[in-house]
Amino acid sequence: MKLFRKAILMVHGFAGGVYDFENLQHELENVSNFDVYSFTLPGHDGVFDEKITYDLWIEKAEQQIEYLINKGYKKIYIVGHSMGGVISTYLTTKYKEVKKLVLAAPAFEYFGYVHGKLNYENLIHTPTQIIKQYGVRLTLNRAFKLPFNCIGELKKLVIKYHDCVEKINVPTLIIWGDEDNIVPKKSIEYLEETIKYNKKIIYVKGSTHNLFKEDVENKLTKEIIKFLKYKFRYDFTNKNIE
Repeated sequence: MKLFRKAILMVHGFAGGVYDFENLQHELENVSNFDVYSFTLPGHDGVFDEKITYDLWIEKAEQQIEYLINKGYKKIYIVGHSMGGVISTYLTTKYKEVKKLVLAAPAFEYFGYVHGKLNYENLIHTPTQIIKQYGVRLTLNRAFKLPFNCIGELKKLVIKYHDCVEKINVPTLIIWGDEDNIVPKKSIEYLEETIKYNKKIIYVKGSTHNLFKEDVENKLTKEIIKFLKYKFRYDFTNKNIE
């Protein structure tokens, strides 16, 4: 019965895909009462049959969570990475079935933009920083998968849903690497100041934006599983991981 099982919905980031979560997803699927679901956002699958807008991203995410609700899940947990963290926050504030939220490097601020406004000093260094995080080959591969207009749609998405953070009313786990040059610490500080419900921030020393593809992944996976499994025995004190 779905009543006793939890659905976990994983939402990938801008220029990313379900492959960014593959190891984490595998480990979550090994937890006895977790059913794990993931999907690919429009424009991230190399199919450009229509103009991609942020509304299509939101629509796709809503379809996924409504599918889980219609299957009978009473408790849904969401894991969102980067732009997926912004989308996940919106879903959490809209659907009462969402009971826990994991935000990995959530892009409420990102490379050249702060509060939706262009910061030219940061923007100049953006291409170099992205290549540093992902390498030349992977950066180019991801960039050419997306329609050109998607960068502008990312900006619109973040501006529209930036204030959803104020409405979060579920336990929230926030993860950020201190060498993340795509999503700055300012984004995490915004969440810490704004979320009034139970929250915990994990600062990962030496880790970049590519959190789930690095040596620290196993430690993060264990922390995420612990957060999602336990209701009363979880310690919400902020934590550093090396």
